[in-house]
Amino acid sequence: QVQLVESGGGSVQAGGSMRLSCVVSGYTFRGTCMGWFRQAPGKEREGVASIDGVGRTTYADSVKGRFTISQDNAQSTLYLEMNSLKPEDTATYYCAARKSRGLCVRAGLQPENAMDYWGKGTLVTISS
Repeated sequence: QVQLVESGGGSVQAGGSMRLSCVVSGYTFRGTCMGWFRQAPGKEREGVASIDGVGRTTYADSVKGRFTISQDNAQSTLYLEMNSLKPEDTATYYCAARKSRGLCVRAGLQPENAMDYWGKGTLVTISS
């Protein structure tokens, strides 16, 4: 059974940092297209960052230069390092993955409907 479990959310003041983790189990992690999405209250879910099977990364314009997506294949863990956090970054953050060894469907951020597996999300709250 494939499972994606996020952790690392919480509350921090604007300007602070936070690192989210997503542990993947139940399939081969290496070489799989993965991403982070977020959904703010009252808004639609949006892509934040993607990483393809060879480590190429893409970011939403709103987080470029502040967020970093990375992965540890040995630990089957996806990370999202978030710096210079802003109140508008407040959202529930989800990690998502294509099927094992699945390629990204396009260059850049992946659409939601391309992702086969989702975590339950972790809440990030940024206070001003």
